[in-house]
Amino acid sequence: MSFVPSSRPLKAVSLALGAMLALSACGASAASTTSAGAGTFAKDSSTLIIGMVPDESAATSTWQPIADYVGKVTGKKVEVKESSNYAALIEASVAGQVDVVSFSGFTYLQAKAKGAQFTPVGASVDASTHEPGYYSTAIVPASSSIKDVAGFKGKKVCFVNENSTSGFLFPTYMLTKAGLNKGDYTPVFAGKHDVSAQKTAQASECEAGFAQEITVTTTGPAAGLFKAEDLKVVQKEFVPGPPFAVSDALPADLKATLKDKMSVVTTKDIKDAGITTTAAFDKFFGEGNKPVDDKYYDNLRDLCHKLPDVKTCAGI
Repeated sequence: MSFVPSSRPLKAVSLALGAMLALSACGASAASTTSAGAGTFAKDSSTLIIGMVPDESAATSTWQPIADYVGKVTGKKVEVKESSNYAALIEASVAGQVDVVSFSGFTYLQAKAKGAQFTPVGASVDASTHEPGYYSTAIVPASSSIKDVAGFKGKKVCFVNENSTSGFLFPTYMLTKAGLNKGDYTPVFAGKHDVSAQKTAQASECEAGFAQEITVTTTGPAAGLFKAEDLKVVQKEFVPGPPFAVSDALPADLKATLKDKMSVVTTKDIKDAGITTTAAFDKFFGEGNKPVDDKYYDNLRDLCHKLPDVKTCAGI
């Protein structure tokens, strides 16, 4: 599937699994592993370690129902630990310290390039397109005179993290398409989507910025970080959905169960399993997952090849 820039209208994203929890791997040694049958676990055969992209401040509590559901369908104890940043999650997956991961598309490719052995099984579906994905948005303060990404020239621009799909890779694509290179603006790395949007809304540290659409329209305002009307979207691009990926080292029967359940899981499935969800989770998870495989992310690989100056694309 080749990348085609989107001009679809602004809608809230059904961003599943993406913005929550992940394993802390900074400074950690390789995880101890326990084998069971033909499989190997990050911790032991009764436990699954789940890692997720730490892209918003309140992600951990919001996405707990996913961890609970994984435990229900597998019969395993599920441990979820936050990572300090995107790079820590990548390294944890390479080191075998997680069994299942909700990557972003870009962190998945980076982890694969570094030797992580994971297979995507499903990704969250956008409510407006009904396809696995969400939107990266270019934003400015509501009072700004900037009308398009070309207007970011000479400005202090907020990004999320150099490993973020919708907070760096696609923003770099938008800027490049507008004729700007990295010397034409001053980058500010906010660390999380909600912080990037907040700094842009306040017009303090950033005069323009980028964040995932769900943050701009829903999570930031809900958390009281800013009001939706404080920001203006000047461009957006559709991003392949964050893959829920399963370690190739797990036993075959467990991998089959995870693929069967997590490739098409919906909010109803989670509630029917007796798991309590929050309004924020229901909003984010939306239509649930659709099946994806590694080839679904070939457009991101192509995009990296078009952006040779993006150092975090190395090896992809």
